[in-house]
Amino acid sequence: MKILKVNKPSDYSSYIGVIDRHPLISVIEYDRISPVFTTLNDYKVYGIFLRGDNLVDLTYGCGLYDYKEGTLLAVAPGQLGGTEDNGEKVNLSGWALLFHPDLLHGSSLEKRIDSYTFFDYSLNEALHMTEEERDIIIGLMRSIETEINKPTDSHQDNIIVNYIELMLNFCQRFYDRQFLTRKLENTNILSRFHEVLKDYYSSELQMMHGIPTLQYIAERLCLSPSYLGDLIKRTTGTNASKYIQRMIVQEAKNLLSSGKNISQTAYSLGFDYPQHFSRLFKREEGITPKEYLKYRKS
Repeated sequence: MKILKVNKPSDYSSYIGVIDRHPLISVIEYDRISPVFTTLNDYKVYGIFLRGDNLVDLTYGCGLYDYKEGTLLAVAPGQLGGTEDNGEKVNLSGWALLFHPDLLHGSSLEKRIDSYTFFDYSLNEALHMTEEERDIIIGLMRSIETEINKPTDSHQDNIIVNYIELMLNFCQRFYDRQFLTRKLENTNILSRFHEVLKDYYSSELQMMHGIPTLQYIAERLCLSPSYLGDLIKRTTGTNASKYIQRMIVQEAKNLLSSGKNISQTAYSLGFDYPQHFSRLFKREEGITPKEYLKYRKS
């Protein structure tokens, strides 16, 4: 398998025939340069890809995604994405922004970049934008490109980083909108979430692997942990770890009510030590398992 190592933005842009004006950032409008050779990339840079075509299926991790017009996805250093070169050129439409982490050095965005969790979403969790949203992102791409083409001065990098941060903030807003407009789909995912957790315990996987993790549940739902965590947060108002803990405590109540003692319940749920279970139970319920049993008997 041929993989292009994108250690800096120009590694990708030069491959497809674009000459960069800045060593740490590249803005690409595919319509100007198509047709191009495709490439499977090993990213050491950040990337924002706005696709306006559905001619090419792109891989991301171990998944495939058929792009639709106005679809945006983000990649971060350490990720693999794209389509392996088969020797034939294809017509692509849309934009790409690639920037090196060094561009953010000393900026507020450097400290906040990890808060944009959509960089860790899987390809099938890409953002599907409205026409208005797409126009906003294209406008910012053009603004960054214009700034890059200006003579270099002491303000240029700061202005570019501000544009990037603004783009990421808009992407976050658009993702929040997407979560809200997919309520039915989100409800279905939460229902499947419950089923996965139920199956986990009915199969007694906790005896081998301990209490279930978000990573495990996300894999069973074919979602990334970041996307599932954000979906739960935006749908229920509770973070994913706490959501799982609440469900575990509810199962603990069922076990305690069925006659199991505290130690039996703790081990049945996958806890290594009963005191760990007791601390979680009290944190969620405000009383200890012992106090709960006493209350049930009164």
